[in-house]
Amino acid sequence: MRSYTFFERFSRAFHDYPSLSKLIVVSTVSGGGLIAYSEANASNDGAHAVAPPEAGLKKKKVVVLGTGWAGTSFLKNLNHPSYDVQVISPRNYFAFTPLLPSVTCGTVEARSIVEPVRNIVRKKNVDVCFWEAECFKIDEENKKVYCRSNQTSNLNGKKEFAVDYDYLVIAMGARSNTFNTPGVEENCHFLKEVEDAQRIRRTVIDSFEKASLPNLTDEERKRMLHFVIVGGGPTGVEFAAALHDYVNEDLVNLYPAVKDSVKITLLEAADHILNMFDKRITSFAEDKFQRDGIDVKLGSMVVKVTDKDISTKVRGNGETSSIPYGMVVWSTGIGPHPIIKDFMKQVGQSNRRALATDEWLRVEGCDSIYALGDCATINQRKVMEDIAAIFSKADKDNSGTLTVKEFEEVIKDICERYPQVELYLKNKKMSGIVDLLKEAKRDVAKEAIELNIEEFKSALSEVDSQMKNLPATAQVAAQQGTYLAKCFNRMEQCEKNPEGPLRFRGSGRHRFQPFRYRHLGQFAPLGGEQTAAQLPGDWVSIGQSSQWLWYSVYASKQVSWRTRALVVSDWMRRFIFGRDSSRI
Repeated sequence: MRSYTFFERFSRAFHDYPSLSKLIVVSTVSGGGLIAYSEANASNDGAHAVAPPEAGLKKKKVVVLGTGWAGTSFLKNLNHPSYDVQVISPRNYFAFTPLLPSVTCGTVEARSIVEPVRNIVRKKNVDVCFWEAECFKIDEENKKVYCRSNQTSNLNGKKEFAVDYDYLVIAMGARSNTFNTPGVEENCHFLKEVEDAQRIRRTVIDSFEKASLPNLTDEERKRMLHFVIVGGGPTGVEFAAALHDYVNEDLVNLYPAVKDSVKITLLEAADHILNMFDKRITSFAEDKFQRDGIDVKLGSMVVKVTDKDISTKVRGNGETSSIPYGMVVWSTGIGPHPIIKDFMKQVGQSNRRALATDEWLRVEGCDSIYALGDCATINQRKVMEDIAAIFSKADKDNSGTLTVKEFEEVIKDICERYPQVELYLKNKKMSGIVDLLKEAKRDVAKEAIELNIEEFKSALSEVDSQMKNLPATAQVAAQQGTYLAKCFNRMEQCEKNPEGPLRFRGSGRHRFQPFRYRHLGQFAPLGGEQTAAQLPGDWVSIGQSSQWLWYSVYASKQVSWRTRALVVSDWMRRFIFGRDSSRI
């Protein structure tokens, strides 16, 4: 008797019981919708109704560069009518990039994960216009951006134009980082845009079609069907898993003559894949890939790529080898766009990897320019830089020493301004500030703890070691966009000093609290309906239950109900009919 695969059993079930498909569609959409609804309500917590601008009052001109996660999140949450918003981007849509690996293998269609920008902003209470063009220069001194249209004809030489701004929001994202490796730009595929995913999908199908020709040798077939992924981060791992499922569940049935020639290799320069995940997930992923036949080469650094071979060097012993391939996907990190590099030189940040901003996402050295998403990094202020001011403000009686009671009165402000303090207490498993201060005076009772300035410095000396750059993820970018929009909605209340002084550095409280990233968890789809989930509270789940949670969360995160319905219908289509293998 023939044994059916998981997907065949699903297909037979849906054929015999059509109500089952309806049940899963309703469950997934309703589950995702519930999350989306709760998030929408949460995002409105603390929001205030905004009054229309006074008659005759000139609107502030806000220019937004980019329609990715950060820019779109900013546009969706900006609701103050006193702004005239102009959006400039080389693409006229928002793309749900976490599903790009699914697009490469036909699990989800490209059109299902994109939403036109004009659909997003047309119903807003803010004047918004969109121009499809690429910004090629930022003039901070004159408050202008210079742009070039992507259209190539019928513009009578008027492709370039300049736009004035009062506030500039840079949300241009980043590009793939090749680390100047020879041959990468010319021979590798990237996975940053929808067009990249579509090219990869066509290349996979072309590789199978070419390998099926009768006049090729076995060696040529093996080379054409050798798919190499460089980079063991979330994108590389998810694409390797999606490609493995695509090949073994769909393509081998259509190309049975070449199924034994297919090979997938994952190259990672570090000691493990998914380094940013819990070790339990890393270990499970490596074991699963080994069982699935995906060749994971750890400690392998790519030094050169030609049109047929990829050269690697083993980290440690320096041994080099050459690997023939049919397709290479490069997924090793990100770097700034050329325009961002030029702007960084303009503002004195030429030695950085990304635009440095303060905790309010304002570019350092620029009063009216903000940067968020992958193109920027927050330059978190160190506690030790302000240690004297903190001590002075907390020492209310000017005794020259600090008691526990005095410090407890300002600890809330300190944790707001310096989140590394709160993180340090958490990581050290300290119950509160008393434990921190007793590090300096171990043999003294709580009531008698008094620290001078040097002892206070010693107690906080390791706090700044907890500072880490935020990861370049969609989750971070979306939260930054939402935060900045809320700041802009209240900007007129405190235009001269938008962030406000800190209590221990002056009078008054925060008008705007600094941006604080709230990590909501992360997923790593590993193929075969197996997904690893790492959620807040060190909660780790691996298996099919996590896969359904992944479905629900990703459905809820879609930018519109239209894309939510399209994505869910694509998932259902794949369960019933398999993945699409056409080249278009």
